[in-house]
Amino acid sequence: MKELAMLSLAVLAALAPVSASADRAIFAGGCFWCMEQAFQPLAGVNDVVSGFTGGTLENPVYDGNHEGHYEAIEVTYDPKVISYQQLLDIYWVNVDPFDDRGQFCDKGPSYLSAIFVLDDSQRRLAEASRQQVVAEFAENRVVTPVLEATRFYPVVEGHQDYYIKNPIRYRYYKSACGRVSRLEAIWGDRAAH
Repeated sequence: MKELAMLSLAVLAALAPVSASADRAIFAGGCFWCMEQAFQPLAGVNDVVSGFTGGTLENPVYDGNHEGHYEAIEVTYDPKVISYQQLLDIYWVNVDPFDDRGQFCDKGPSYLSAIFVLDDSQRRLAEASRQQVVAEFAENRVVTPVLEATRFYPVVEGHQDYYIKNPIRYRYYKSACGRVSRLEAIWGDRAAH
């Protein structure tokens, strides 16, 4: 009986999440495919899911109504490996914080940039990081807001990991959209792409 209990504990441990201390971060930076590609390879990032957030419409869909929502990613990460501050640092060099019409070639409300905070600690760090960007680019108006997180709606599976599933189309889109050149113009060698 004791062996059976030990075996059950071993099975439960094997089925437990990779990190019991996983945290979440939500970022909007235009095309969620590009944002996914920027965060997914990072050590300590367990998962990146594309979806919608920030609006009041329930069950927004990519090929239909997602009015009021931002295209965003939900990053699940292990804070023992990568901090929220490090995620913020990656976030900023992946967006154009001055564009109040969208991001790169994608224009419209769903393509605006924003940091969605889940608690007071994230808010303090996000606001401080935003202030650093404001100070660095004093001649420009930083329009990327820090907003309270709302429900996150994952998009359909066909849009998850798009850069992996459709590498040629993705690279063409990213290049043709001007994302790489604009990031380099803003962030120089720090530009992530």
